[in-house]
Amino acid sequence: MTLTADLRTDAAAPRPPTPTDTAAALLAAAERLLPGLERGRAVDAGTLRAAMTAAFGGSDAEGAWSWKLAYDDGEAAQVLFLRRFGPAMQARAASPAAFLAMLERLAALLPSQTRRSEESQARQQFSTPLPLAGVVATAAALTPADRVLEPSAGTGLLAVFAEQAGAGLALNELADTRAGLLERLFSGVPVTRFDAANIHDHLDVAVRPTAVLMNPPFSALAAVDGRVADAALRHLASALARLAEGGRLVAVTGAGLAPEHPAWREAFVRLQERGRVVFSAAIDGRVYASWTFSASEFIPQRMSVTPPASQTRTPEGTGIMPTVPTARRSPCRPGPDRPGR
Repeated sequence: MTLTADLRTDAAAPRPPTPTDTAAALLAAAERLLPGLERGRAVDAGTLRAAMTAAFGGSDAEGAWSWKLAYDDGEAAQVLFLRRFGPAMQARAASPAAFLAMLERLAALLPSQTRRSEESQARQQFSTPLPLAGVVATAAALTPADRVLEPSAGTGLLAVFAEQAGAGLALNELADTRAGLLERLFSGVPVTRFDAANIHDHLDVAVRPTAVLMNPPFSALAAVDGRVADAALRHLASALARLAEGGRLVAVTGAGLAPEHPAWREAFVRLQERGRVVFSAAIDGRVYASWTFSASEFIPQRMSVTPPASQTRTPEGTGIMPTVPTARRSPCRPGPDRPGR
């Protein structure tokens, strides 16, 4: 009798949502936000809370969802918006700078990400801001002939630009909920769940991308507590090993991970056994202003472009780009000194 009563109690107790359930609710919440974005209306905290509460059937105070999930939801809504209006935006823009300005206005409609979870801190889950994601995709010069790998795909803010270019996608994301969200946002696209620091060791041999877009954790590795100084370099090396001959890799890293930095120069020389860094420049860390870090936490970022080639020379740094628009105008597209695919 006691055993039967205990079993009934367990069966009746509410179960926490699975990553699959959470991902489905996130997509539903993002779809609720989309009409407002289409009208150019700002999504404030109240609007975001209402969409999440309706989709999850409860409030954050009741434990139905967290603000970290809510911020992921806002990013998913941007992906939906770009899927619907991205081609028209690019056709309407008179220049890349004009398109970038549109992306900045869209990103500004979402609320600042003021609350961080322990997981986001430990795994350094800070998504690529939409305008910077557009710059990274432009630097890759994507075409419909490409197959694009994103090793740490997050909520798809980089992947959606590859999709807009007509490229094929191969997405990887270690976090279960984000991976589930990607499967719903990019239906029919394979989403793996490997540690991206060893992505080359895990992917099927048939996955041979012609382009890699990546914004890896700067100093965090899966299942490792504390700071790992060369974490981003490990991600870069593994992704570069997977890149097809003649392809290119565009990465956002911490500004300190630079070819001219004494601590990393030899590592970049070794990397160039697999690829040639044709462009690398720092970007002002305030591009992450929507994350509302304190002034002391604004870490300059670095964008680097690396197509495979045999060359040992590493480029010297070009200083810090003060704004994303400056980065957009940088010479990252194919040129005479860059091997064709």
